[in-house]
Amino acid sequence: MSSWLGGIGSGLGQSLGQVSGSLSSFTGQISNFTKDMLLEGVEEVGGKFVCSLLLDMSLLQHERLRKLHAELEEKLEAAEIQIKRQSAEYRTLLQQKDVEISHLKARQSGLQEEVQKLQQSAQSASAGPAMLPVTTTSSSTTSSSASSFLSRHPGSHHGFHGEEMDLSDVIWSQQEINRLSTEVMRLESEVAHWRRMSQASTATGAGNGNHSEILKLQRTIKELRDEMSREVDEHQHELAALQDAQRQKLADVTRRHRQELAEYEERIEELEEQIQIVSQSHNSDTSKLHELHQTIQSLQEAAEQHEKQLAELSANLEEAQKIQASLQLEKDDAQQENTGLLQNYTRLQASVAELQTRVQEQEGKALQKAQLDHEIQMLRNSLEAAEKEIERLKNLEEEVEHADILELNTIIGALRQEKEDLEQEKLNLQERLKVAEEQLVSRNEAESDLESLDDLKAELGRREKILRATEEERDTLMSELEELDQQNQEATQHMISVKEQLSGQLKEAETELKRMTAELNTSSDQKMALEQELETQKEKMSQSAFTLNELHMGKQQLERTVKELKDKLGHSQEQIRDARREVTELKKTLQEKEELLSAAKAKLYEGGERASEAQGANEALAEKERELSDLRRELDEMRCSHEKVMSEDYELKVENRRFKADNEQTLGKVEELTKQLKESQGVLNRVVREKDTRIEALKLEKYQLEGELTQAENKLKEQVKQYQQTIEELTRARSMDASALQTEHERAIKLNQEKDMEIAQLKRDVEQVAADHRDTNEMLSITVAGQQQLTDLLQEKDVFMDTLKQNAADLQTELDNKVSVFTKEVETLKQSLDEKDKQLGGMKEENSHLKEEIDRLRDQQSRPQPLAEPRTLDIITELETEITQLKSSRNALEEEVQTLRRTTEEQQASLLLSQQSLQAQQSEIEQARAHHQQTTLNYDRLIQARDEEITRLQQNVEQLSESQSRANSPSVQGEVILQEEKTQTLNQENGNEKHDLSKVDIERLVRGIKEKETEITQLNEKNLSLTRQLDQLVVSRDEVGKLSQMIMQKDLEIQALHARVSMGGGHSQDVMFLQQQLQAYAVEREQVIAVLNEKTRENSQLRSDYHRLMDIMAGKEAALLKLQQENQRLSNMSDPSGSQEMFKETIQNLSRIIREKDIEIDALTQKCQTLVTVLQSSGGEPGAGSGGVSSNQFEELLQERDTLKQQVKKMEEWKQQVITTVKNMQHESAQLHEELIKLQSQVSADSDCSSKLSVDYARLVQNYEQKERRLGSLSLELAQVQQTITQLSSTKDVLLGKLDSVTQTPEVTATQCSGSSLSTDAPSHQPDSAVKDEKMQQEVVQLKAQLTEKENTIRTLQENNHRLSNSASASESEQRSQAEEARQVRERLEALQRSVREKDLLIKSKGDQLVQVSEALRNRENDNEVLKQAVTNLKERALILEMDVKKLKEENELVAARSREKESEFRALQETNMQVSLLLREKEFELSAMSEKAATVEKLLKDKEQGRSGELNQLLNEVKSMQDKAVAFQQERDQVMMALKQKQMETAALQSELQHVRDKEHRLNLELERLRNHLLEIEDSYTREALAAEDRETELRRKVALLDERLATSSSAVESASQQASMQVESLQEQLIGVVKQRDDALVQLRTSQEQVNQYAVSLSNLQMVLEQFQQEEKAMYSAELEKHKKEKEEWKRKALKLEDQASALQINLDEANAALDSASRLTDQLDLKEEQIEELKKQVDVRQEMLEEAQRKLMNLLNSTEGKIDKVLMRNLFLGYFHTPKTKRADVLKLMGSVLGLNREDVEKMLEDRGHGVTGWVSNWLGGRGAQSVPNTPQRPTSGQGLNSSFSEMFVKFLEMESTPSLPAPKLPVHDIKPLSAPPAGRTSSGTSISQKRAGDSNPFLAPRSAAVPLLAGSGSGGPGGHLLMKPISDTLPTFTPVPVSAEASGGAVLKDLLKQ
Repeated sequence: MSSWLGGIGSGLGQSLGQVSGSLSSFTGQISNFTKDMLLEGVEEVGGKFVCSLLLDMSLLQHERLRKLHAELEEKLEAAEIQIKRQSAEYRTLLQQKDVEISHLKARQSGLQEEVQKLQQSAQSASAGPAMLPVTTTSSSTTSSSASSFLSRHPGSHHGFHGEEMDLSDVIWSQQEINRLSTEVMRLESEVAHWRRMSQASTATGAGNGNHSEILKLQRTIKELRDEMSREVDEHQHELAALQDAQRQKLADVTRRHRQELAEYEERIEELEEQIQIVSQSHNSDTSKLHELHQTIQSLQEAAEQHEKQLAELSANLEEAQKIQASLQLEKDDAQQENTGLLQNYTRLQASVAELQTRVQEQEGKALQKAQLDHEIQMLRNSLEAAEKEIERLKNLEEEVEHADILELNTIIGALRQEKEDLEQEKLNLQERLKVAEEQLVSRNEAESDLESLDDLKAELGRREKILRATEEERDTLMSELEELDQQNQEATQHMISVKEQLSGQLKEAETELKRMTAELNTSSDQKMALEQELETQKEKMSQSAFTLNELHMGKQQLERTVKELKDKLGHSQEQIRDARREVTELKKTLQEKEELLSAAKAKLYEGGERASEAQGANEALAEKERELSDLRRELDEMRCSHEKVMSEDYELKVENRRFKADNEQTLGKVEELTKQLKESQGVLNRVVREKDTRIEALKLEKYQLEGELTQAENKLKEQVKQYQQTIEELTRARSMDASALQTEHERAIKLNQEKDMEIAQLKRDVEQVAADHRDTNEMLSITVAGQQQLTDLLQEKDVFMDTLKQNAADLQTELDNKVSVFTKEVETLKQSLDEKDKQLGGMKEENSHLKEEIDRLRDQQSRPQPLAEPRTLDIITELETEITQLKSSRNALEEEVQTLRRTTEEQQASLLLSQQSLQAQQSEIEQARAHHQQTTLNYDRLIQARDEEITRLQQNVEQLSESQSRANSPSVQGEVILQEEKTQTLNQENGNEKHDLSKVDIERLVRGIKEKETEITQLNEKNLSLTRQLDQLVVSRDEVGKLSQMIMQKDLEIQALHARVSMGGGHSQDVMFLQQQLQAYAVEREQVIAVLNEKTRENSQLRSDYHRLMDIMAGKEAALLKLQQENQRLSNMSDPSGSQEMFKETIQNLSRIIREKDIEIDALTQKCQTLVTVLQSSGGEPGAGSGGVSSNQFEELLQERDTLKQQVKKMEEWKQQVITTVKNMQHESAQLHEELIKLQSQVSADSDCSSKLSVDYARLVQNYEQKERRLGSLSLELAQVQQTITQLSSTKDVLLGKLDSVTQTPEVTATQCSGSSLSTDAPSHQPDSAVKDEKMQQEVVQLKAQLTEKENTIRTLQENNHRLSNSASASESEQRSQAEEARQVRERLEALQRSVREKDLLIKSKGDQLVQVSEALRNRENDNEVLKQAVTNLKERALILEMDVKKLKEENELVAARSREKESEFRALQETNMQVSLLLREKEFELSAMSEKAATVEKLLKDKEQGRSGELNQLLNEVKSMQDKAVAFQQERDQVMMALKQKQMETAALQSELQHVRDKEHRLNLELERLRNHLLEIEDSYTREALAAEDRETELRRKVALLDERLATSSSAVESASQQASMQVESLQEQLIGVVKQRDDALVQLRTSQEQVNQYAVSLSNLQMVLEQFQQEEKAMYSAELEKHKKEKEEWKRKALKLEDQASALQINLDEANAALDSASRLTDQLDLKEEQIEELKKQVDVRQEMLEEAQRKLMNLLNSTEGKIDKVLMRNLFLGYFHTPKTKRADVLKLMGSVLGLNREDVEKMLEDRGHGVTGWVSNWLGGRGAQSVPNTPQRPTSGQGLNSSFSEMFVKFLEMESTPSLPAPKLPVHDIKPLSAPPAGRTSSGTSISQKRAGDSNPFLAPRSAAVPLLAGSGSGGPGGHLLMKPISDTLPTFTPVPVSAEASGGAVLKDLLKQ
């Protein structure tokens, strides 16, 4: 055995080693070939092309590998199926082998018995003392051995039904058979030996026997006994194994039977459900029961057939009973659900009854609404169009995201869906009610069915007993069970599909039920809201808002329910998505594992080359297979869970069917209601939509009103503050003056303020009333429209409710009477409202007319006439009388309201009596009445407020008219006021002695100027207003006739309208017109919505395309990443030696290698020449020795030739590589040239842009220079203006000086000198003072002339005012008469205009909606464009990814080539497998030979022992028959094995099984040794076991019969498997043919390539000579070309660098130009600002010029009035200053006094020269040495207080220096500071150093500081706060700009750059 097994192992190892070696060599050759091919390709093509080719190849390989992977997976599945079938066949073979073993053991036992008999006979023949003591062995040894074997054997036999251990068991059985056959041979030889011995003993006699032979015989007996005991144990073990196999088969059979039972139970449940469904129709009950009985009988027959199996499966019946109990529980649950449904049905009936009652109540309104049928039809058409739109929008609802734009559409769709869902719910509930009623009937039938089921169970119990008796028929049922399994699988698949469908239907039904329940509640709420609306419409107009709120609440509830349903749907969809995600994730993991498997297989391929790596790869493969098995287990678990879900779905579907039946029943009952509801729902939806829009509009209006209220409160607060301030001012005025005039003046001011307050209040009230009126009009129009729509709804409902009119006919008459009463009340209220609105309109017009008069009168509010008191008292009395009248009218109105309330209460009482059936709605009616009372009160209050407003406005009109009549003499009053104010100011100024003379004069001048200005403006305004009034009067006279005609026409129209109103159909035409407009707007809206829908559809499509493309992109990117990873892995696998680095190095080292090769070629040519010479010399030499030398040399030459050929080939390859590199360089140079051209085009474009920019820059510079010139000119103008101001100030000083002088001419000269000295901050030493005096005199004359002209113009304006006021007073009387007529006309016109305004508001709202829709359209179009751009970008990305995918597919094809190599290895392994199978066949043939030898031995035994071996003959005959059968089985098995072994695909399993077999052999050898020890002990038990063997023979015969049957079944299975295997073999052969074709093609290509190689070799041999000649030329050419290319390359690089530098320079220029442009734009903005400022300054200059002219006039007046006067303050200050100055400086003070008094300088100096008798002396004597220390009133600076050492003139000079220093810096430009060239520093003064050199005229006033341009009086406080604007320094009021100096050398660009730097 061991030698045979060792031979098998060595043969297998050799064959496998040869196969693996051949495979490794073959794969190595293939890999080398592929490497060479790839290297050649790489060397021929450059780096870029190589990469692209590799990518393409890898992509192709990837695709090929994917296909192969799919094919291999299919093959794997087929192989698994085959393995399963083979395992089944192996099991049958094992059983056959076991039978053979048992037969052989039986033969062995028979032979051993014969041996024992022979031994006994031999012993009896031989000597007696040589007998052996027979030891009786205890049964414990056998039992222990059996138990030990049993304990070991299940381990070997547990895989009997497993797939891993089948082949090992088969091999073990074969080995057992071989061992037993050898033992049989040995026993036969021993038997022959003993026969010979017995013959010899009989022949020779007893005395001849030797003692040694006896001893030998005893030993052999012992051995035989041991062997017998061992064989008995083995026989028992085999029996135990057979029993285990039988048990396993029985367990399988019972399991299948249980499955069938479960299926039958499911079928029974289905039949019960069918019975329940069938029980609905009573006619078909009996037939269905009959069919059920028939099916039960058929099941009983099947049960009779399966009674054997049911004996063992009684427990399963108990489980079935439990399932039935659970089914009964489910039935109870269903009954509970039915009770719930019945309750719902009762609720529905109650709600239906309520609805019917409400419908009966609503029936009575049909008579009133018969007129509006046409309008209803029109609205229905619009509703149908809207429904179409809604259906179209439903398709887009999933994709639309802009909910804000399509809120209306979504609301419409939601309401429509709710309506449809309500209808469906009602139908379903009707069906449920029907089903519930039928279920009540079916329950009784179900109870009877349950009783019949109990009977059937009893019958089944009886049948179980019969089943136990019929166990023998179980084997025949096996085939039927298999067929049932197939049917069961088909049925389960069908059930799964049905369950899926039913689960979908169930989910839909559940969602529908939820929707219906939610929407029933909402519909009931809506019905309630509708009824409330109907009742409120009957009662009053104002209740529409209440019903609107209720409807809004209903809508919100509906929206909530819809949201909840959507949330539930979303949850379910999320769960489905999660399940799908899990499935996809599992698939992805499977794919990843499969990819990992493929990677592991690739690693295995590498492991074929390297033995050390193979182990790791195998371990990785094992891990991957484990992972795969885990994944499969997870998949199985998922499938199980899926099946559970499907079973639950099936149950749910059953319940769904029941629910559907219930729904079908309830549908019939609710059909009429659904029809009515459909029509009411559509109208309701429309009303809800419209009311929602109205509510939103009302909310907006409410917010606006609240904002207005807040504003009004703020205004009131401000007014209160103003009034408090005026009160405080009045109190102050009273305290100042207690005269009668002032009191009257204050009273008039108070009255004026009160009037102002009243006017403002009236204005606000009028505005509020107008706003309220508009709001009320809009509300009324909205409510009217809503009521009309509600009436339309009522009409439609009344049309459909004619069947229910009979019950409500009695109530209808009473309701009609009350409705008529209410309509009359409403009409009276409407009429009163209309009258009030007319009055309001009239008051509005009066208010608008009065506004102009109020504006005029506002100017005169500050100074009213004292004559206004008596008139105002009269007006107050009239107002009080009017208030009393209004109060009386209000009381009357309240009494009317009370009477109306009483009547309404009486009507309520009558309604309560008449509407006892409507008790539930009484509370709502009372609320509505209370609301109506509140509204009536509000209306009364409004009416009263408006009456009061009308009276107030009338009073205001009368007051204004009176004030207008009084305002005829405003100029005189103005003059009086002026005089009074002048006197007041003079008194105040005289009282104030602290102020200077100059301050007083300036203030007087300013006030006079202001008063003159106000007078002029007032006169101009009065002129304008009077001229307007005259024009209006002229026009109004012409228009009065027209208006009177219009009034006549409008009166007729109003009468007709009144008649219509009294008839009751007043609003119909307006309604028709409004509805037509609404229809037109609806059509426009539909068009716009259609366009919007199209845009949204496009948008959604683009979005979906975008998302789809994004998904595709993501998938392709993921695929790309995977492919790239695989390519990297493959590249690492294919070329671990780093071929890519070689590719890079080849390109770098080409030139060096070429040089080396050239050197080698030179050396080789030299060698060739030497060899040729040697050959020639050797050919010439004679002799044998020379021939030997020549042959050696010839061999060497041949070798060298071969090496040279190889080198030449290499050279050619290098040459091709060089050519390719040169070509690549050319391509790159072409590309560089193209890029250069592109760069040149870009440079040209940039140059064009830069030229354009330079042109723009030059233009901007020119503009800037122009602006600078303008600024210069403006600065010159400003300088001139300032000079004129200085001149005017000097003239003013001259005039003031004239006042002090007595004689005119010397005074003029003195003032000129003082003015000039003061203006230039130092005394001017000039000789030409006479010329200046003449100029000043001329200017004075001119100013006088201008003043006289201005006074003449004022006089003419005053005369015109007088004339116009007279004409106005004359025309006012006519205006009043015409105004009354105009009021009447206006009232009528306003009544007509109101309706027009309402319609205009509607039109405006629709237009706004259109504008919004158009804006939304534009936004959508923009979004569409953006999405289109995104789509185009994604398409481009997708194209790029497709290119990458193509490359990766080529890589996949390369991988597929490797997989083909692995397939070739696989085939080699298959061949080894076939060899192993052939070895197995040989061993089986050896077994057959051994069995034949056993037969011959048996024949010999029969011949020798015919007398005493009858039993042995029988046994031998049986053994022969069994052997014949075994031979037949062997032949069949051989055929089956041949068929199977051809189809086996895997070898790894065989190796593991071989190892397993070796382990089993080792174990069996150990057991054999143990059994030999036990054989002697078992001899005694042999006889008993022989008897047991006979019993076993019978059992074995029965088992043989069973095995025959099984063989038949297994043969049929084997035939089917062989057919499938043949099909697979054919497919494999086809694949083989394809592979062979590919191999042939590759061989053909190889041959062609070899031929080409040969041709190349021939051509090389021919070209060697040519090469030698042209090598140097080629070298020169190559070097020249390389140098040229290098030079070109360097030139191109230089050019590229230059171009890059140029581009960078251009970019820098561009940036600079852009920056310059930005700065220029900023400068232009600044210039624009400066221009605006210049314009403002010009305006200010004009204003100042006018003010100057007025001031000059006033100055002339003052000069005339104040000549010859002396300023006391100035004289006092000069006098005091003289004594305060030190004695050394007092001469200066005297000079200054002389200059102030107008004395000549020479006179003063003469007076000062005479010191003893001069002025100082008389002053000192006059004062008497008195040192008064009074401080002058001049404002002192901190620099002036230095002590008494400084003189007065020095102090004055320092004061002027202090004033001349600019306190404020010059304003800067906003972007950057512009430094002036000639501006002095901050600390320096422009006047302190050059007092004596400069004049005022010579200095630049634009660059001068503040005080140089504006002179100040000595000691005057003109810079104080009380001074006029003209007297203040310029920098305080006017902004001074330092001009930007531009040198002639620098250009505009340089200036801009400097500015930018700054």
